[in-house]
Amino acid sequence: MEAQKEKERLRKELIEVLRTDKLQLQQQLAHTEELLKLQEEKIQQVKPGNEIEEDKNCSLPPMDGFPDCMGKLKWMKQMWKTDPCYSSYGVNGSLCSMLYYLGEIESWCPMLPNRVTPVPETEKMVSDHAVMRESLTDLYPSMDKKKQYRWIRQRIRSMERIWVEAGRSLSAKYNLTERKAKQILVHPGAITDESGVKIAESAFNGGPLGELVQWSDLISTLYILGHQVHLTASIPDLKHFFAIKSTSCPPRRTKVEANLIYTDIVGLKQIQQVLNKSWIKYRCMIRVVDTFGTEPDFNHLAWANKHKLTGPFGRLNMIPLQFYTMFPHTPDNTFLGFVVQSPLNSEQTTELKSYERKKQALVYGKRSTFWKGKRDYLDVIHKYLEIHGTADHSTDIPPYVKNHGIIKGTEVQALLRQSKVFVGLSFPYEGPAPLEALANGCAFLNPRLHPPKSSLNTEFFRGKPNIREVTSQHPYAEAIGEPYVYMVDMDNSTDVERALTAILNRTIEPYLPYEFSCEGMLQRLSVLIEKQDFCNNTGSWPPRSALQVVKAATNISCKQTCQEAGLICEPAFFPHLNNAENLANYSVNCQTSEQSDSNLVFPAYNNSSKHCVFQSDPLLFSCVRSHHSLTRICPCRDYIKDQIALCKSCV
Repeated sequence: MEAQKEKERLRKELIEVLRTDKLQLQQQLAHTEELLKLQEEKIQQVKPGNEIEEDKNCSLPPMDGFPDCMGKLKWMKQMWKTDPCYSSYGVNGSLCSMLYYLGEIESWCPMLPNRVTPVPETEKMVSDHAVMRESLTDLYPSMDKKKQYRWIRQRIRSMERIWVEAGRSLSAKYNLTERKAKQILVHPGAITDESGVKIAESAFNGGPLGELVQWSDLISTLYILGHQVHLTASIPDLKHFFAIKSTSCPPRRTKVEANLIYTDIVGLKQIQQVLNKSWIKYRCMIRVVDTFGTEPDFNHLAWANKHKLTGPFGRLNMIPLQFYTMFPHTPDNTFLGFVVQSPLNSEQTTELKSYERKKQALVYGKRSTFWKGKRDYLDVIHKYLEIHGTADHSTDIPPYVKNHGIIKGTEVQALLRQSKVFVGLSFPYEGPAPLEALANGCAFLNPRLHPPKSSLNTEFFRGKPNIREVTSQHPYAEAIGEPYVYMVDMDNSTDVERALTAILNRTIEPYLPYEFSCEGMLQRLSVLIEKQDFCNNTGSWPPRSALQVVKAATNISCKQTCQEAGLICEPAFFPHLNNAENLANYSVNCQTSEQSDSNLVFPAYNNSSKHCVFQSDPLLFSCVRSHHSLTRICPCRDYIKDQIALCKSCV
């Protein structure tokens, strides 16, 4: 009986051993089959034509311990473009970039040999001080990831050496070592796909370039000045910057706290959409790149609604100085500007002199429709000069014009250096080209506009948030005057011939206002970044020592009053003048006074009754409005010649 029990026990033990061995063998076989399958996949994937290919920079690493890596690589190969956050981490479709991401950001794959865990740009130790950069090389990768920056990158790269030289020159003249390095977000809303504007796409096909020029030069300036520049080009990009989780990508390890934000009106609305109510936190940090400017009454939400100042722009309730313009249109806004591509630097001056001036004119108008109705005007010019054009096609262009079609900027520069006259056709308004002509030693025929054009009478300006009157095709050039700029009435052949005779009888030297040079823009932005502060109401900049108080005649604006005194209206000084005690220091004695927001001319007073009216709403301070009976108290300041944004004591 005992022997039978022992026999049964041994039989069960043997069965259990065999079962265990079989299970282990099955597991080993399964593991071997999985390894063989992964190896086969690896072999298949590196064959030409398959999804995952090794390249000269990367080989597929051993996959031991990373069973999901190959599947993730396949997915990433097909899907990396579906979410912009992948490209923000450097994924560009190459095997290396995908392995970097999957190995170092999400940990699905092994880290490649000789790699250390990268530190994201936002986590790198950033010096407290802004140091002038000697290269723009490290800026380009952030633009390479975004197709919307293609034209901007091209312009920046073409001007890199000039930017670096300008930075060195400015550093030699001023002490720039005490500046704070800022985290700066740059979001040009008009280039985003969501905007539907398509200026980035049309840039290579004869589309308008003014805004792209301005963005290019702003980015170059910020980077050369030593700040940390973060570029976005979509709403998902914005969400990623502000660490708003909305995609399959992991969020930033460390959120960047912006010190300054440069955007445009489209971009501001996108920022408001992304941040919702929390955008108010960033409101004072925002600078709105605004080509034509926004006047205070259009900017003020309640005022604009009450007075039916409707349109797609305006009603943003920003401080008017937060709007940054292309030209110094109105002192209520800040002049940002741009850089005129010019041969006026040490290396190219000799090259400029080597060009032989011919008896030829170049017409300003790359759309043939701009030429329509200008035949008589061009006929007069053709009597004196051979005429060249760079228009999209020959419709509406006289047969005697040598049309080069849409050409590169460098080719346009060459034509300008050969020409004596750059011919305005009255449109487009206020572009960069006339200043490029002057810098290349070419006089500009600037057509007068009868009557002056504004949003009240011209379709082009309709809806723009101002009623500024444009008296010629290019008001800034108009102020430069002869011998560089000649005002002409296109319908008056005698007037046109007078200008042409004057131009042909003299040599026009190249001329470029300092504020439109690389160094001038670096100087201007450096001061604005350091000193212009809308977050802290200190009223310390511009320095009070620059203030000069001038009383305006009735029906005259402070802009005009200051201008006639050789000064510029400075709205930052309005709060200082907005009380009876301070006005007394400038010989304005208020016997009675009141606060009101019923007009844009306050502070002002009635000369006969000595009754003063002060502005109760600071967003309604205005340099550009006047009154039929009240005398305006105008805050004026001096300015540096050819650098109107800065007072003489500002640098």
